[in-house]
Amino acid sequence: MLLRLPTSVSEAREYLAEGAVPVGGATLVWATWQRDGFPTQAVSLRELPEANVLGPEELGGAVVLNRVDDRVPEVLRRAAGSVGTGAVRRAATVGGNIAGSTLRCLLPAALVLDTRATVLTSTGVYDTDLAEVVAKSPVLLSLRWRTPVASAYRKHESEPGGPPPLVVASALHALGEGRYRLSIAVRDGYEVVSESTECGTDPEEPLSALGPTLLSDIPAARTAVHDQINGLLSR
Repeated sequence: MLLRLPTSVSEAREYLAEGAVPVGGATLVWATWQRDGFPTQAVSLRELPEANVLGPEELGGAVVLNRVDDRVPEVLRRAAGSVGTGAVRRAATVGGNIAGSTLRCLLPAALVLDTRATVLTSTGVYDTDLAEVVAKSPVLLSLRWRTPVASAYRKHESEPGGPPPLVVASALHALGEGRYRLSIAVRDGYEVVSESTECGTDPEEPLSALGPTLLSDIPAARTAVHDQINGLLSR
């Protein structure tokens, strides 16, 4: 297998056009390749500057999870720190987790930040929403969002070999004049649902608005959502 390491977007596009398979940190594909055979070419974005950005409102798809630090919002940092073991986080990438994984531990965090994605194809680069990233699993170049007033993330404990653990993520965005937009995302099993509502500083206001749509079928999430809303609005 020939591993391509492009240093420019044009190089990366060329390798994708030649049929190179995106490899990321290889944590999700290596076992499959060992079983089914290795591709002729693979491409990693680890040397591509556009895929390695890391700042208050941007995160590259090639950034490995253990590099995600307090330069990004708390919800995204905690999500990255919750993935697998230290060894996994030293290899797994942001793009692999969101675009290539079925668990997508970072997805709830990205959703509550109103994140937009920049993706790479053999024909060009374009911006899109996370719904397309989940549906089509493109090569994720980077993520961008608006900095929230506050955010929170919780992954519940799970039994080894059992279903994916419950995840609750939230973010508070300022609207002005004492009003906010509160976004909540819940991963229950492999499904992620999210909702937003406008609110003031009274926790009962968003709970009343979100309850009928977000929490009715996920009883185990109620306590975590209630705690996060109280925590965000009391900061």
